Amino acid sequence: MANPKKPPYPFVLDALAPLDPEVRRMFSGFAIYSGNLLILMLRDHATSVRDNGLWLVLSEATPPNDPTLRRDFPSLRRIELLGNKIHHWLLIPSDSPTFESESLHACDLLLRHDPRLGRIPKSRR
Repeated sequence: MANPKKPPYPFVLDALAPLDPEVRRMFSGFAIYSGNLLILMLRDHATSVRDNGLWLVLSEATPPNDPTLRRDFPSLRRIELLGNKIHHWLLIPSDSPTFESESLHACDLLLRHDPRLGRIPKSRR
């Protein structure tokens, strides 16, 4: 498991560096913000290891079943820890053979301000 004080998957933060991302502890991972926009969370935790990886935060206008998301991220799936309570977060699992390439693709889309990704949480409105 990763160092609990440092975000896992440092290549993600390196790729997002042009956005000057803000990293904050959240739940059992690290929330990544670009300005007021929550864009993703990185998780590598000993409990619920099936939910380790990159949690993508979808925009308010993007439904979780958007077929373009599946094309861009073939391993994308629901986050079991969230049950059926939060639908606008989806997981690129760290145990996927394409985890790194899909994560870097997500970073590329975020750098291009893809309208499907990121939302302003209630606490920042």
